[in-house]
Amino acid sequence: MKAPQPILTAHLFAPLNDELVALLRGLSSDEWNAPTVAGAWTVKDVAAHLLDTTLRRLSMHRDGHEPPPRDVTSVSALVDDLNAEGVSFARRLSAELMVDLHERYGAQLAEFFATLDPFAEAKWSVSWAGEEHSPMWFDVARELTEKWHHQQQIRDATGRAPLHEPYLAPVIATFVRALPFTYRDVKAKVVLRIDDAVWSLVQGMLYEGEAETADVRVTLTGDRAWRLFTRQKIDAEAVIDGDARYAAPLLGMTSIV
Repeated sequence: MKAPQPILTAHLFAPLNDELVALLRGLSSDEWNAPTVAGAWTVKDVAAHLLDTTLRRLSMHRDGHEPPPRDVTSVSALVDDLNAEGVSFARRLSAELMVDLHERYGAQLAEFFATLDPFAEAKWSVSWAGEEHSPMWFDVARELTEKWHHQQQIRDATGRAPLHEPYLAPVIATFVRALPFTYRDVKAKVVLRIDDAVWSLVQGMLYEGEAETADVRVTLTGDRAWRLFTRQKIDAEAVIDGDARYAAPLLGMTSIV
């Protein structure tokens, strides 16, 4: 076993945005209005959310814009408020304009991420991993998981093929960083296998590779894993070897805000 390595993903944003633009340009009017697994959001709402987060990141991180302070009680409440406002605003935009904005500003976001020092301290910590301070690479990888999994929701809703390569592996590796925080109150040695990758949680520390002994070993497919970790209500279809009680936190783990 070894300590997990940094997950460097800045180079993936440009091709992922190109895939999104091509996907959105190929949608019919009915498909833009199709329901998704993202609560009450339609395909257009999910696309609007993706655009909103791109514009927010560029404005606040690249350009140093500080929006007015908000009276909120938690990070999740703040995120919920911002997300709702962004989606609401975008409902007045045409689908055609939204695609053009994705093409332009998604490319700018990719260019910006390429300029960042991955080992500097991030502007925003990764709260779902329980961190108060995070390295930049983790914040950027977290952003990739957001861009990728919402695009997957659009693909699912419109019957398009999933986009796994080369994105699924780094997305899963990022999501798995939530394991120590998820098990912070549970003393258990856990081995998690997802497709060809294996992680072990030993004494609250995450490692790459398989521990010789474990209280529970859980095997998932990558397609099931990303859906579970983004709160989709699905059957995990997990293979569990050992004490199933210790698998419960993992199968309920959330790697988004």
